[in-house]
Amino acid sequence: MRPNMEDLMALAGIKDVKHESPSRNTHNKMSEYWLISAPGDKTCQQTWETMNNVTSKQNNLCANFKFHIPDLKVGTLDQLVGLSDDLGKLDIYVEQITRKVATYLGEVLEDQRDKLHENLLANNTDLPSYITRFQWDMAKYPIKQSLRNIADIISKQVGQIDADLKTKSSAYNNLKGNLQNLEKKQTGSLLTRNLAELVKKEHFILDSEYLTTLLVIVPKALTEDWTLNYEKITDMIVPRSSTLIKEDGEFCLYNVTLFKKVVEEFKLHAREKKFVVRDFVYNEEELAAGKNEITKLVTDKKKQFVSILILC
Repeated sequence: MRPNMEDLMALAGIKDVKHESPSRNTHNKMSEYWLISAPGDKTCQQTWETMNNVTSKQNNLCANFKFHIPDLKVGTLDQLVGLSDDLGKLDIYVEQITRKVATYLGEVLEDQRDKLHENLLANNTDLPSYITRFQWDMAKYPIKQSLRNIADIISKQVGQIDADLKTKSSAYNNLKGNLQNLEKKQTGSLLTRNLAELVKKEHFILDSEYLTTLLVIVPKALTEDWTLNYEKITDMIVPRSSTLIKEDGEFCLYNVTLFKKVVEEFKLHAREKKFVVRDFVYNEEELAAGKNEITKLVTDKKKQFVSILILC
């Protein structure tokens, strides 16, 4: 005796499905979709109408959509049995890579992670639309091919996606790390940050055969000591040549001009007094190149981000 539609759906657990239409999706919750098979009537349309009638009678149990699968080249029973285990493994593999891609995309979105579902697309279509309006891609998966060949095609394509993700994620992570390092140098302590954004040409004696300008980091607690005594650290320091350039919560940045021949001696005695001389050469071309590097990294990061979105 053939089970009726109500019996089959009860056995399949359809009564436990909670469905939300795509228009009611939120960013944090996606609809739940089940793929089910139904016992055939004389025509597929009759089966479809019977299923809709059953689910509508049970308090609008779910919304139903046709999942269009073409007539595939099934082959013999022995071939199907032989393929069964492989398809199970392929299903697990595809799910693993899909979750891997989605997880990494969430990481890439960073502070916009709540928009993950908006950015997860299949064939440039949002996932609910892709599932509910599914169309078989005849070009990628020719139905004249055997099921074995189609499974192999899917496996190779998913493997390529995994390889592309590894390459793109590595490139993106490197760019992100380099950019973060540069940004830290722009905002960190005066002991470590990039001084190029803080100094100006007029802070330096340039193109002198005998004189040079050094940049010195002085703890705030020792600023008075610096102001009163920097001219005495060594001989051959230009009097009244030091000015305050920048200060943060802990340190002050000063410049000082002296003769080149006493630079090493000055560094030694300055260190004894807990004054830190930063190695810095004022070169407008190099400073411009440094600014361009940050701009380039930001641009490259955006490009790599787009390439990951395309992959996803």
